[in-house]
Amino acid sequence: MPSNLQTLAYKPWTIITYMFLQREVFHILFNLLWLYWMGMIFMDFLNKRQFIFTYLAGGITGALLYLLAYNTLPAFSGLSQNSILLGSSASVMAVVVATATLVPDFTIRLLLFGTVKLKYLAIAYFVLDIIGMGGGNPGGSIAHIGGAVLGFIFIKHLNSGRDLSKILKKRSKLKVVQNKSNIRSEAIHTDQETIDKILDKISQSGYDSLNKIEKEALFKASKK
Repeated sequence: MPSNLQTLAYKPWTIITYMFLQREVFHILFNLLWLYWMGMIFMDFLNKRQFIFTYLAGGITGALLYLLAYNTLPAFSGLSQNSILLGSSASVMAVVVATATLVPDFTIRLLLFGTVKLKYLAIAYFVLDIIGMGGGNPGGSIAHIGGAVLGFIFIKHLNSGRDLSKILKKRSKLKVVQNKSNIRSEAIHTDQETIDKILDKISQSGYDSLNKIEKEALFKASKK
């Protein structure tokens, strides 16, 4: 996606397509791994529509912040004519920060660093991107920050009861009437006894041994 607004006007679709391309093999491998690891945790608590929204909206927000910086800040005035934005990092950053905001105390094990909480990992990456604005890839760092901000805002709105991803939800024109007596209740009971059983299971077999319903119950209980 070009930073020059006149060039962008001739190919506006690049604000979407840029986030699905990558220039270096190592870079795409790194982003794919992070998207897989964080996406697995994200999908344990939320749904596919919310994941797709976070990825797309994070990439778009990163692109908009990049365009704003390169077309308004004097520090980038000499770069705006020939610079382009390319890569999925802003979108991946949105998923990473959204996941860390959703379950900040969730821990993962990293090589050389050991067990790390997601909130500290996200903060570290955000600080590195702020520092990176003065380095050799300032546009990329700015886009990462935009993605991070979107991921954070999305989860904060979600926790307040506003799901921004509903803009991707298909609206049905047909009204379906169901007999309530035939609807199977899928409500998850998060009473203390159930939570205690889940915690016992975690202590014996680890978090990964929980099924999706148990993970949702644990997440809901943590919000009370």
